[in-house]
Amino acid sequence: MSKLKDKLTRAALKTVAKMMGGLAQDENNLAAMDKTVTPGMPALLREAAAQGCVLLQNDGTLPLQQGQKISVFGRVQIDYFYTGYGSGGDVKKPYQVPLLEGLRNCPDLQVNEELAAMYTKWCKENPADHGYWGHWPRFHPECPVPEASMKQAAEYTQTAVVVIGRSSGEERENALEPGSFYLTPEETGLLESVTARFEKTVVVLNIGSIMDFSWIERFGSRIGAVLLAWQGGMESGNAVADILSGKVNPSGRLTDTIAREYKFYPTGNFGEKEFNNYAEDIYVGYRWFESFAQEDVLYPFGWGLSYTDFSIAFDEAQKNEDGVALSCTVTNTGATHAGRETVQIYIEKPCGVLGNPSRSLAAFAKTTLLAPGESQSLSLAVPFAAFASYDSSGTTGYASAYVMEAGSYGFYLGHDVRSAGRVWEYLQAQTIVTEQLTTIAPPKEAFATIYMDENADGTREVKLAEVAPPKVDLRSKILANLPPAIPQTGDKGYKLADVKSGKVSMEQFVAQLSLEELAALTRGDGVMNSPLGTAGNAGVLGGVLPSLREKGVPAVTTTDGPSGIRLHKSCSLLPIGTLLACTFDCDLVGRVYEAVGAEMRAKGSDVLLAPGMNLHRNPLCGRNFEYYSEDPFLTGMLAAAAVRGLQSQGVAACIKHFACNNQEYNRNHNDSRLSERALRELYLKGFELCIKTADPVYVMTSYNKINGVWGHYHYELCTTALRGEWNYDGCVMTDWWMRSAKSPEFPALRNNAYRVRAQVDVFMPGAGMLRKNPQKDKTLLQSYGKQDGITLGELQRTAMNVLRAVMRSGWKDAE
Repeated sequence: MSKLKDKLTRAALKTVAKMMGGLAQDENNLAAMDKTVTPGMPALLREAAAQGCVLLQNDGTLPLQQGQKISVFGRVQIDYFYTGYGSGGDVKKPYQVPLLEGLRNCPDLQVNEELAAMYTKWCKENPADHGYWGHWPRFHPECPVPEASMKQAAEYTQTAVVVIGRSSGEERENALEPGSFYLTPEETGLLESVTARFEKTVVVLNIGSIMDFSWIERFGSRIGAVLLAWQGGMESGNAVADILSGKVNPSGRLTDTIAREYKFYPTGNFGEKEFNNYAEDIYVGYRWFESFAQEDVLYPFGWGLSYTDFSIAFDEAQKNEDGVALSCTVTNTGATHAGRETVQIYIEKPCGVLGNPSRSLAAFAKTTLLAPGESQSLSLAVPFAAFASYDSSGTTGYASAYVMEAGSYGFYLGHDVRSAGRVWEYLQAQTIVTEQLTTIAPPKEAFATIYMDENADGTREVKLAEVAPPKVDLRSKILANLPPAIPQTGDKGYKLADVKSGKVSMEQFVAQLSLEELAALTRGDGVMNSPLGTAGNAGVLGGVLPSLREKGVPAVTTTDGPSGIRLHKSCSLLPIGTLLACTFDCDLVGRVYEAVGAEMRAKGSDVLLAPGMNLHRNPLCGRNFEYYSEDPFLTGMLAAAAVRGLQSQGVAACIKHFACNNQEYNRNHNDSRLSERALRELYLKGFELCIKTADPVYVMTSYNKINGVWGHYHYELCTTALRGEWNYDGCVMTDWWMRSAKSPEFPALRNNAYRVRAQVDVFMPGAGMLRKNPQKDKTLLQSYGKQDGITLGELQRTAMNVLRAVMRSGWKDAE
């Protein structure tokens, strides 16, 4: 009976997934797809996938020698994980290159075809199950290797490649169990058998996020090399073969700290149903480990090996009005391989009264390809903003402000956070304010967080402090900043093209819009795969009414997502976000997304719901593969490069998820509870950097609550910080659908009215019933004209936010 119930439940969930617009990853229907390949994309994605591979360890086993014979073990050499699951990975790719095919494509290597045939036959007889929405596979059960096959392989060659695969996806976390965070007994047994029979063993990790790596230490010298290949998109197999054969020298660097055991990660308050207290505060990732627990680290942030060696010589540092510029010379000191090096600069701020972490990434740069003996000079700028820390309570004497505390600021230069050496010092004579702000999104309840305290002898230790919620009169703040109304004029015959050409102002255009038209601009067309957009779209906004389209407002097509364009058409599948971040190469990331932007124009997409920018707070988050790093500065710089690349092609980026989307379990209800300092210095900082340097047209809110308020109702994030402090004038949209709620400050406002007051401009994909009967939008307009109700000025302000974005994203020259 339980099997029947499971079968019926599974069928029902699959049906729901189809009703939601075909959200389930459709690996098995590629045969019916159009196979159009965008010119130039394969070579670019192959380059990116290879550049993001991280060589964790190597005793000289890699690169494999020309003509070398190899026996390849592990079923994912065939059933490869090219990306993660869900909206961030479900792209109708034109082709896919598994590792086995990539190795066969490499003329310098000889694959054991008898062993490969055994795996191929078994995989065909035991096809991979790709699950369904929220029930994605974390791994594929391993193929048993008969003794005869193992013996044949050992006789064929003494070099083995073992491939281990993991995946994850939206609405499902990784788990502390075999087949997810830990190796399965079958995988451990395979490694035992292979390392006992082969002189050289290479392990290739085809994974989407950090897992347990303690087995690397246990096997020790029995494993010659470990390559973290991540999930490289449609060119995965070719890219990994390029690394293994030495055609490409690995230059990827870790964007996360790898701890010796899961228990050592400081973010233990994870996976709770109702809320998570961010008790680790600002000490996430290397900020924790380098400050308090260096011995718990297996591989530090920024780690990555090469087939050659580099020296990094500090040249000089010069102070200027914006900050400090540090220069260095990088030299390839090896004798045989050309390669690229990533230079990283970290600041050690004075501990001060705020308790600053021992290291903070402040700048990075990547060299060109350097031949043996070749050098390159680099200059890296560190703005004074990187010196500052946020004081929420006034401990320094300056509340709600970024301050530079008095003391010594040490600068560390090197290959990674651990090996970087101190090269320069900046002395700050007195504590100063670098930016005065106001309190935003404080916790609603008190809870304890850790902080660093410095003893009289200069030693530092961990202590606990209670985050006390300050009193904020949000109602008064909102009322004081309500926008004035523009007198309505009725239809004057103005078209949106008249605004774009400068013939009329935006205010004049908006003045002619009716309440029905203003309300329509605050929602999408109502369904995924809207008939107003290209087939397979995530939703459409802008010209969702005939009367709006008559006024020249185009219907703007949005599509998922970070790993490529999710349409019914064939589109390129990119490497996952974490891999792209591991390149530490803003230029390369920009070129990748520039190519995606051109593909969007060709395929009919106006807005890409990307890049994903949430931090890797905990390695178990199932959506980490879409995001970049545990570090906000690296995240912000790489996301900005992606946004600039996309928008250079006349299409738009929508950065997401704003903010603190660090857990998939119960994500629509879970509350992220954190100090304002952690919010500002970590979880908002990447968004801030991206918005100020790349100006993305759209921002998407998150599903979760942030200190008690859902992201899609969060006035303090979306108006006070985003628009007020960061001067953002683009469009803010919800993630798909939202939770029903009433405003605590204004009981007359609920749902869409509550959202519009926060300047979350567009409800996506919208409510289906409103497509045929817009008058039913009572949640927005029922409070209009009432005490504390939504005002004409607010509706018009939101309309202008949306229309400015529409002119930058959905505009066709012919119009």
